[in-house]
Amino acid sequence: RFDEPGKHASQRQLRVGEELRHALSELFVRGDLNDPELSEVSITISEVRISPDLTNATVFVTCFGCDHYRENLNTALERARPYLRNQLARKVYLRRVPNLIFKYDDSFEHASRIESLLAGVDPDKKKNSE
Repeated sequence: RFDEPGKHASQRQLRVGEELRHALSELFVRGDLNDPELSEVSITISEVRISPDLTNATVFVTCFGCDHYRENLNTALERARPYLRNQLARKVYLRRVPNLIFKYDDSFEHASRIESLLAGVDPDKKKNSE
């Protein structure tokens, strides 16, 4: 598997993943999706990971400022998957467009939580306690 520890993606996987990320980002920026739930929010694609055989693409998405919408985001993306694959087939030169698997990327939330925790730590207080 491509996401196992110790396994690294090949140059081709990385290149195809970046090309898909750019194409999908462009589709979301244009906002020509017919789904009203997707056109109302700002979706960011942080990463696209491709399986070694290039048949599956895991698309990591996040939506800033719409925490209440997180549950519906994956459902809306699943509804839009056939349209997105069709558009990718027109934009990206690949023999077969990979199957899209959408996952919510909560790494930004974790980073901001860690940042806020670190901001609350007073370095002088820590030195005095040691």
